[in-house]
Amino acid sequence: MKAKELYETIGKDFEIDKYEDDWSFIEFNEFIDPGFKNRYIGVMLDNADEIEKVYTSTIPDTIVLDKILSLNETDILLFCHHAMGYDPTLEGFPFYNIPVDYLKQLKERRISLYVLHVPLDKNGPYSTSVNLAKALDLTVDGEFCEYLGCKVGVICETSFAKLADFASHVRDVVGHDVKVRQYGDATIEKGRVAIAAGGGCIDFVAREVSDLGVNTYLTGVTKPTPSFEPTMEFHRIARENRINVVSATHYSTEKYACMAMVDYFAGLGIEAEFVEGTPCMDDL
Repeated sequence: MKAKELYETIGKDFEIDKYEDDWSFIEFNEFIDPGFKNRYIGVMLDNADEIEKVYTSTIPDTIVLDKILSLNETDILLFCHHAMGYDPTLEGFPFYNIPVDYLKQLKERRISLYVLHVPLDKNGPYSTSVNLAKALDLTVDGEFCEYLGCKVGVICETSFAKLADFASHVRDVVGHDVKVRQYGDATIEKGRVAIAAGGGCIDFVAREVSDLGVNTYLTGVTKPTPSFEPTMEFHRIARENRINVVSATHYSTEKYACMAMVDYFAGLGIEAEFVEGTPCMDDL
């Protein structure tokens, strides 16, 4: 498929003209498409005229890029949720620029990069929170958490009555340890849990969960960060309102959306494959 045709189709299907994101901290250089500055959504690396195959992944970190480059393929699209690498152990800001030597190799191999952050978080059939709920076999019966003009969180029905059992189920699905902060009752109130995939450890989210009368909340990142006050306020509000918090890492709560995108591209008649990344336990 012609690359421009594919980009236009993605943009139309996910209504990217309605949203703006903020990746202004990227160091723009000769390899990054200048048009990416318009709304920080869409084509970030425009390196191929034809797209023979799509690889989807959550974060374009060096581990994922090494996997892509090791395939020795050309004329492909890397579709990612994020525009930068992610490492919460970094001092201050947890995202890092794709190294220039990688950008050079991607250009030489005719590998483009398409970024869909806010529009993929927006609740829908391919979205982050919805597909995390699907992976956990939960029934979505409402939404919450407005972020940059769209709702990105979901309220779900669960058959689990106890926090410990729900957390154990999450651990089994994502395949690694999770962090549980039991700030409230060990019983899940009214059989409902709130989910906001990714970095949902922000003060206003805790207030919304409290207002909804939900006492169990699942997100990706919950590590309190003194240098980022909204995370500290999040935990204060959660404790005060007796909201239990379960964390399963930024990556693992968002990856199911990028896995679902394989079916989206298949529906367009393009071969697609998900590239597994690495969860960072420092998120917890």
